[in-house]
Amino acid sequence: MAGSSKKVIYAALVGNFLIACTKFVAAVITGSSAMFSEGIHSLVDTGNQVLLLYGLKRSSRPADTRFPFGHGKEIYFWSFVVAILIFAVGSGVSIYEGVRHILHPVPIENPSINYIVLGLGILFEGAAWYFAFTEFSRAKGKWGYFEAVRRGKDPTLFVVLFEDSAAMLGLLVAMAGIYLADHTGLLWLDGLASVIIGLILGGTAIWLAYETKGLLIGESANQAVIAGIRKIATETPQVERVNELLTMHMGPDFVLVNLSAKFTPQNSVTELEKVIADLDHRIKAAYPQAKRIFVEAESLQAHTAPSEHH
Repeated sequence: MAGSSKKVIYAALVGNFLIACTKFVAAVITGSSAMFSEGIHSLVDTGNQVLLLYGLKRSSRPADTRFPFGHGKEIYFWSFVVAILIFAVGSGVSIYEGVRHILHPVPIENPSINYIVLGLGILFEGAAWYFAFTEFSRAKGKWGYFEAVRRGKDPTLFVVLFEDSAAMLGLLVAMAGIYLADHTGLLWLDGLASVIIGLILGGTAIWLAYETKGLLIGESANQAVIAGIRKIATETPQVERVNELLTMHMGPDFVLVNLSAKFTPQNSVTELEKVIADLDHRIKAAYPQAKRIFVEAESLQAHTAPSEHH
């Protein structure tokens, strides 16, 4: 999954950087507010890809004494930072620039340059969007798209897809604003397009922040995984009853499992340890993302003591 995430991010990074450069050049030449907002949008997106790559690198660090469960949640933190940046920088600056140009309209010079740049932007951004959409469609499996975003545990894929989708929509709005301002003489329409782009970015950022918040706080594994682990435990002959099953994602591919069960009386602690070790092995074989499993044995007649295995 990490490999797919990096491919998507690198594709978006290259595309956004090239588009940002061309947009700023066009904005300087033509004086278009919408084009300047689009340049800021692409620049913010470029910085966001760098942050996501940094987050992936940080999250891959091994566990240590200070972080015994590893650093997997760093990718959730940096994804949340990306959402904040889109809202604060991308949306804020675009709305500010739009309002400024609505109050003080500036004629657009050489609008054909804007059309060429926007056309190239749609081409580059469309390629990056298609790549991100393909990877996301492959990763989502049988879930619907909205359900995959809600249940997905790797935020990098849907963060990039959201960014690219907002970028495509923003390019279309910018082109419409520039065209209308140029052909109707209502120069404030260029500023209005910039405001709309800012609102699109703001909405995208709020949705991204909402979706990554749960992962950052500590979201459980998907219900199918929880049900599967419970089934493995209940089908174990030595398990009379599963009392409690708690899970938490410590990273996209790292689930922490805490299982409390009532075992049948065993002749010795050694036999109980073998039962727990076998249970641990079968759960990990079925769900490789269950990296750490803690099993608590309750209500034993021969031995009443918590047992842990990982």
